[in-house]
Amino acid sequence: MDWLGLKGVAATLLLEKDALHVYAAFVIQVGTAVIARKSLGNWLPWLAVLGFATLNESLDVLLGEEASVKPWQMRGAAHDLVNTMILPTALLVLSRFRPGLFSAGVRTRHPDC
Repeated sequence: MDWLGLKGVAATLLLEKDALHVYAAFVIQVGTAVIARKSLGNWLPWLAVLGFATLNESLDVLLGEEASVKPWQMRGAAHDLVNTMILPTALLVLSRFRPGLFSAGVRTRHPDC
């Protein structure tokens, strides 16, 4: 199956394209972290999402129906790339600077209080 055909299959999930980008980014980031045994605060899972997103948008532009790249295609690709990277960036920053939010060791009130 070719790249555009694969994207057509994704469209049958009845999700908006923007939502699909966010979900895919989350799955790639967490999946990479699990497989590589790295935390979400490590750069590797974030870079994996950036790599996949960049490849995806490049293929969209290069394999699109237009004979040459149009400005609107580049704007759309930039929009998709930014939209895709918002959640992974938030997870990276939060897990690097507020790791307690993601651990079982988060302080809670003592039951006697």
